[in-house]
Amino acid sequence: MQAHIERVQADLGSLERAYPVRLGLGRAARLEAFYIDELAKLKTVDFGKLAQDDQLDYVLLENHLRHSLAQHKTEQKRLSISRSLLPFSETITKLEETRRRMEPIDGAASAKTLNELVKAISQAQRDLEAGKGLPKDARMRQVQGNAAANDLRGLTRSLSDWYSFYNGYDPLFSWWCQAPYGEVSEALKNLQNSLKEKVVGIRADDTTTIIGQPIGETALKEELAFERIPYSPSELVEIAEKEYAWCEAQAKKAAKQMGFGEDWHAALEHVKGLHVKPGEQPQLIRELALEAIDFLEKRDLVTIPALAKETWRMDMMSPERQLVSPFFLGGESIIVSYPTDTMSQDAKLMSMRGNNRHFSRATVQHELIPGHHLQGFMLDRYRPYRQMFGTPFWIEGWALYWEMRLWDLGFAATPEDKMGMLFWRMHRAVRIVFSLRFHLGELAPLECVEMLVKRVGHEPSTALAEVRRSFAGDYGPLYQAAYMVGGLQFRALHTELVKSGKMNERQFHDAILQSGQMPVEWVRANLSNAKVKPGSESSWRFYDSK
Repeated sequence: MQAHIERVQADLGSLERAYPVRLGLGRAARLEAFYIDELAKLKTVDFGKLAQDDQLDYVLLENHLRHSLAQHKTEQKRLSISRSLLPFSETITKLEETRRRMEPIDGAASAKTLNELVKAISQAQRDLEAGKGLPKDARMRQVQGNAAANDLRGLTRSLSDWYSFYNGYDPLFSWWCQAPYGEVSEALKNLQNSLKEKVVGIRADDTTTIIGQPIGETALKEELAFERIPYSPSELVEIAEKEYAWCEAQAKKAAKQMGFGEDWHAALEHVKGLHVKPGEQPQLIRELALEAIDFLEKRDLVTIPALAKETWRMDMMSPERQLVSPFFLGGESIIVSYPTDTMSQDAKLMSMRGNNRHFSRATVQHELIPGHHLQGFMLDRYRPYRQMFGTPFWIEGWALYWEMRLWDLGFAATPEDKMGMLFWRMHRAVRIVFSLRFHLGELAPLECVEMLVKRVGHEPSTALAEVRRSFAGDYGPLYQAAYMVGGLQFRALHTELVKSGKMNERQFHDAILQSGQMPVEWVRANLSNAKVKPGSESSWRFYDSK
């Protein structure tokens, strides 16, 4: 099955590179045919004759292909709206696809096509400004207009790629097309500005306004079924509220130890002020990384290869990127969020407060070791073909699980450290609440921002960045919920296998890292040597509500 999966990965990559224009009907048809064909090929495999590990690979691939086909069809429904709002899109798509097929180019004919494109783009702009084809509901009109603006940027890039390929290399092409291409570029720019300002209702250069698209309860349930989570969205919100209540009770205890009574908000404000001076953050991060590694190794919790300890590195995050990622990002390189000299005074102070010593202490181990860096290091060396089945419930769940496990082992030695860890744990609980309720249509983006400020204690700028990151379209609808839900799954699995004495700490953690990515329910089946079946539904109720 490994070779089968690797071939599917390679074939899919080839097709996506060959058909790069997302709005293209050719791409849509080709990818749908690919998924259907691969599912048919998989059915020819005799599941009963496979070894147990290959059976797991079979169900992982089947689940992935079915979900990819369903996602593809959902995406085509969304793209069909953009195609209707941008009826000239297929003309641009065919130009780029013709180039990629290396068909001969006719400069005069291309110039005629470009002239017709100018007219079609201008007509589309007039139609959109008149509201033609747009929904009457203001919110949906904004969502569809924003999606069309994003798709238009992709079309503009594709047309630029087509033109740049020939311009300057084919003299006749340049002679015929230089002027009309300039007119098309200007028309596309005008349409982009019009979509933003007159349809979406924001400035053309606005990159900060949050416009998300709720997917609804049915779609959320489908995504949860794919991730092997047998809970409804409302049940997960209830779980998150219980976890938040636990965090709040612990925060009150820490606040009392700090001399603030039960006023944990005041204690949190005090902790925010415990940040290092500008220029000193990289040294702090290094100290915190080494402290976490030392803590793990002294307790023999997980294997940490010497090369993993040697090869992690650090980069600083740009002010622009901090608008979306106000805290650290991690992996082999930890990307440090801290003020730069170009930021405003308020932005500098909020960044320092949001990345204070005790918040950072709870973040560095999440991003490096035992979190994302160790994950990535092991994924590259053990069953890398299973990265095709990557899921945030495994990736983010593992890192969040370690926050829970380290808390239980006394990693937070001082009440200030406890407040730092609890801030993040509250944050992950509220992420479940605001992200799922947004997709259920119960909250607007700015209400989500307010929730992070009031219930978690975020700085306004970091709360805005977190919500912008959640709904900008770069992450799936369950991504923010996956941190704590995945962490709770791994914690339940630890109780089942380690606390019962079936495995020790190192065996358990190493087995997870060496098994590769997959939904956590199948990690459980793999570690327990349980049988798996094609087409089975999830049944693991992993949360103990007592």
